[in-house]
Amino acid sequence: MNDLIKKQLDEARQAMDKAIDHCESELTKIRAGKASAGMLEGIFVDYYGNATPLSQVASINTPDARTLLLQPWEKTLLVPIERAIQEANIGLNPQNDGVVIRLVVPPLTEERRKDLVKKVKEEAERGRVTVRNIRKDANEKIKKLKGESVSDDEIKTGEAEVQKLTDAYIIKVDKHAEAKEKDIMTV
Repeated sequence: MNDLIKKQLDEARQAMDKAIDHCESELTKIRAGKASAGMLEGIFVDYYGNATPLSQVASINTPDARTLLLQPWEKTLLVPIERAIQEANIGLNPQNDGVVIRLVVPPLTEERRKDLVKKVKEEAERGRVTVRNIRKDANEKIKKLKGESVSDDEIKTGEAEVQKLTDAYIIKVDKHAEAKEKDIMTV
């Protein structure tokens, strides 16, 4: 196979890896009824005028399957952390006892579980669309190589390889989504 085509395949593979990682991180944020520190990713606290990730201003522990325990590095951060969690609107009500903040994860109702599964399906579809867009870009780049001493057969082979790559990554997205759905629907 031509080196130029191999280069395009490597670039496509790297982009698809990033797409899968992003999809995984988005699926992690969807809560499955069990407490996990990943639920708090994306929450920023006002720390001396700077928006700082919650994980950098407090330790986050899960003492049991339904509770998150946040212990700020500084006591003055209790109220800003509490406010940031409420403003994030993640469906958890912080309980501040003056030392730590407890977040009790309520059990999911059947209706809520179905809503979360819909979110998982939407996120998985976004992942698939991203992978397909990467395929389209890679194929366009490969077609542009036609004038640069790359034969039509090599271009066809390159496009076939891109399609194999795309199929493999879409299967990965589906597996992650399937595992998350199973996690959510398990009572």
